[in-house]
Order: sequence, then structure tokens, then C-alpha cells
Amino acid sequence: MSKGLKLTDILVTVVISVVFAIIYRLWGDVSNVVKLAGFQLDQLMYGVWFMAAVVAFLIIRKPGVALLAEIAAASGELIAGSQYGVEALTYGIAQGLGAELIFLLFAYRRFSVTAACLAGVASAIASLVFDAFKGYLLDLESWNLILYFVFRIIGSIFFTGLCSYGLVKALEATGVTQLVRPASQADFDALERKQ
Repeated sequence: MSKGLKLTDILVTVVISVVFAIIYRLWGDVSNVVKLAGFQLDQLMYGVWFMAAVVAFLIIRKPGVALLAEIAAASGELIAGSQYGVEALTYGIAQGLGAELIFLLFAYRRFSVTAACLAGVASAIASLVFDAFKGYLLDLESWNLILYFVFRIIGSIFFTGLCSYGLVKALEATGVTQLVRPASQADFDALERKQ
């Protein structure tokens, strides 16, 4: 299987990102409603903003896809009128880099739920670094800061890891992902056995 991105890979990644850009734009409003409850509960939902990178990588399975997907989704969110403005794009770059780093550490050969969850956690850490630079985290009490970090990590494991993995598995069951993945040696071996 070729490791380089082909035009088809880029186009599929962008289509996935457009879908997530719309979700990201709408998710900001949902997050604002949950934020009203307090206790950092909105951080449990934060993992949705990292999903484009993981879903695209689990489908395309090539280097650079996670970063491209997250940047494209964040750009789409920005164009759609994100309440976060250009900050959505800067966060998207950092979050995409976080996910890409995990897939790189696995040499782009692990497509498991563990890899997806770790990519979500890495994206969460990247976003927390950006939050730290904004300076408002220092205003939080210790217990509230702990809730902030723990809830964001939990949300990233659930949404970015488990939900993304489940979504891709559901797509695989329909056969849709086979349209964008080249045939593997196992596929050819299976054909040989049937003859």
C-alpha cells in the first residue's frame, strides 16, 4: 500500500472534514448550553472537536491525514461562522498535530480503539496547552482546574476514541470504506482461496 497521499485520499479527507466542520460549528452552541450547568461539564463534550482527525485517519490510514482533516475541519468551522473565530483554526492545527503524533508513534500501522483513544488524549493535551497560554486557567481553583483537565481527557477518550472508532467500524460494516482503501495482500489471498 502506498504511504503517499493521492488526490482521492485528499478529496475523501476534505469531504469527511466538511461534515465535521458543520458538526463543530453546531457543537459550539451545544457546548454553550451545557456550560450553563457549571462544574466544567462542557469539558466532557470537548472531544467532539478532535474527531475529524481520528475518523479520517482510521478510514484513509495514511500519514498526514489526521493533520489535514483537523485543519480542514477547523477551516470549515471558521468559514461557517465559528463563535471562536481564527482561534478555531489555531486549535485545529495543534489538535491535528497531537493526533498525528500518536499515529506516527505507531508507525501508521495501528488502527485500534487504543490508538484512537490515545490520539484523542494527545489532541486534548494540545488544546490544553493553548488554553494555558490564554491565561484564564490560573484563575480557577485547584478542584475546578482538576475537573477541567480530567473531564476534557474523559471527553476525548469517549468521543474522539470510542465514538470515532465505533463510527468507522459501522462504516466498514457497510463496505463504504473499501471504496477508498486499496486492496491489501489479505484481500488478494482471499480471492486466491476462492478459486
